[in-house]
Amino acid sequence: MISTRKKVSALVFIVLFNQAGLVHAFSLLDAYEAALLHDPIYRSAFHENEAGQQAEAIGLASLLPNLSITHTQSKNTGTRELSGAAGATGAQPLNFDSQVSSLSLRQPLINMEAVANYRQGKAQADSSRAKFTGRSQQLVVRLVEAYVETLLAQDHVRLAEAQLESLSELKRVNERMLQKGEGTTTDVLETQSKHAIAQARVIEANDELEGAQLKLEAIVGHKIARLDRLSDMFSSRAIQLQDYDSWYALALERNAELVTQRHAVTSGKEEIRKSHAGHAPRVDLVASLTRNKAGTFVTANQEVHLATVGVEVNIPLYAGGRVSATTAQAKANHARAEADLDAITDKVLVELRKQYNLLLSGVKRIESLELAVKSAELLVDATQKSIRGGIRINLNLLDAQQQLHTARRDLAEARYNYLLAYLRLQLAAGTLVLDDLRNIAGYFITQH
Repeated sequence: MISTRKKVSALVFIVLFNQAGLVHAFSLLDAYEAALLHDPIYRSAFHENEAGQQAEAIGLASLLPNLSITHTQSKNTGTRELSGAAGATGAQPLNFDSQVSSLSLRQPLINMEAVANYRQGKAQADSSRAKFTGRSQQLVVRLVEAYVETLLAQDHVRLAEAQLESLSELKRVNERMLQKGEGTTTDVLETQSKHAIAQARVIEANDELEGAQLKLEAIVGHKIARLDRLSDMFSSRAIQLQDYDSWYALALERNAELVTQRHAVTSGKEEIRKSHAGHAPRVDLVASLTRNKAGTFVTANQEVHLATVGVEVNIPLYAGGRVSATTAQAKANHARAEADLDAITDKVLVELRKQYNLLLSGVKRIESLELAVKSAELLVDATQKSIRGGIRINLNLLDAQQQLHTARRDLAEARYNYLLAYLRLQLAAGTLVLDDLRNIAGYFITQH
């Protein structure tokens, strides 16, 4: 849950951030603080959990004493017919005010339905709490996904612009060669076609970037300017992985979806008991204090104070088959909840294995792309020296720079996917906490 102090600090942060004119980069932790207050999916889950926690108190209420006061005050008007010994008759008016006040207490002594209702409420509250834990963990993953998606979209824009610049230079070269009679119309037309396609890709990349920014802004609640970027010093070897069997055991025990569904199965079992309790007798302790002032015409001139205490027994005999039907329905729903638990378990374990394998393969992919970036950097340096020596032209340098941009983009994407796989693995295992986000945020730096 979000503490009041945390809400205030996050609100102050947002105000100061907006007043600053968005002049500094928006870090992952900044985004998380903002998302806690704004993200509609998280806020919905927060209030859903608030409502769900009341299920236990509602169930407990049926086991606690029920105390009530009733008061009736009325004005009575009428007549009473009288007959004498000699057959004479007469009418006597009855005009009086009456007041009846009663304080009643009912305490369940034996109520199997109320016991099952309380246990069901407790299971529902536990289920709601586990579900909220899962939604809180999902917020971290959704936020990082939107954050890195925006960064990747920025990389795609830079790559598309580099390709357009390269093709623009090639287009100018081919046109000059055609004017000198050294080129062909076919080369110019082919270059013009590629140049037009590159322009379309720049537009597409900018649209992709705008969509990614809107997705992130929908989570954090305000416009963003610059984002922290992943440090070039990041190493996939910095994250130490446990063996798969350890993750497997953690997922079965702590995965939020599984914990939520297990509580739902427990709730279904208590629903069976609650429905079947319709056949069981109920015993209540009842007590009352009554003050009756002229309650009827018989006691028109009397005030009566009465205290009663006793035991009330209610034995159900027949309810038209309703109890049997609701019990059968509850059993079917419980069996469905158990089947859902098996399905969720399979889904969680598949996701766990998938993310674990992505982490293992991601290490090798990152290392290969790091070598590709180094090679591309060397190619750019070699091309620049060749241009100074008159061996290469600027077009060759643009091609080399485009290759470097592509390699850097692929490396950044592989690193982002590696971090996301780590977070998703933690989510599947049910172990994702705020410290994991802080560790991930530590790999990002502000670029000036």
